[in-house]
Amino acid sequence: MTLNDVVYVTEEGLRKIKEELEYLTGEKREEIAQKLQQAIAQGDLKENADYHTAKEEQAFVEGRIRDLEDSLRRAKLIEQEGPSDRVRVGSRVTVVEVGYEDEPETYFIVGPHEADPAAGRISNESPIGRALLGARKGQVVAAETPGGQIELQIQSIN
Repeated sequence: MTLNDVVYVTEEGLRKIKEELEYLTGEKREEIAQKLQQAIAQGDLKENADYHTAKEEQAFVEGRIRDLEDSLRRAKLIEQEGPSDRVRVGSRVTVVEVGYEDEPETYFIVGPHEADPAAGRISNESPIGRALLGARKGQVVAAETPGGQIELQIQSIN
């Protein structure tokens, strides 16, 4: 597997993917099948809005199921192997933006499925996540963000 083939997940993230997949392949598929049966029973499918809505929902759900199944095939559990002197997926990193040293921020580096920047969980594929990977404490890294390039100094790695 190359790095791009891997989907990094925590144990919690893996559980959530499995739960969503189970819901979609069970309860949600059954719900859509019932909607389709009811719409078909109404007759003329060409101008049946309920039928078209149910078909669109079915297509969305089937696409999501394929995405989740693909993610499970490529999933790699983030291992908490103890302290590291370099930032890796699974690290908690405290950084300060150069010029704003009194405003430290802490990020948990996770895979894209679990990213939630508002909660401090950033993807290893995000501009900041990519810039931090492999860096050491004290190092300054540059990240190209939508707002322009920023420089971050790593304060600690846990």
